[in-house]
Amino acid sequence: MQRLLTGFELMILLAVLRVDEEAYGVRIAEEIERTGRRRVLMGAVYAALGRLERNGLASSSVRDPTPERGGRAKRFFRVTPRGVRAVKQTQDALVALWTDLPQLKERRT
Repeated sequence: MQRLLTGFELMILLAVLRVDEEAYGVRIAEEIERTGRRRVLMGAVYAALGRLERNGLASSSVRDPTPERGGRAKRFFRVTPRGVRAVKQTQDALVALWTDLPQLKERRT
């Protein structure tokens, strides 16, 4: 049985997929806050990205430094094929758990 992603790991990987080529720490956090309506701390984002990378679910590369960042380079992330599978497996498990719960069905009045 595969290990399912935590809620935060799932949000991180989904944000990386959403911002695609611009997936660096700040943009990932902004996407989670904008789309997921959840406030995040940059330290938590970087810790999760490091863990996802160590587990083979994400990879990163450093791009050339830019003047806007005072000559510092940015680390950009992408979701690996293994990470995409983990997202899909987590989605499938959550959908299965949500399915047919009477408490979550829309009530008509």
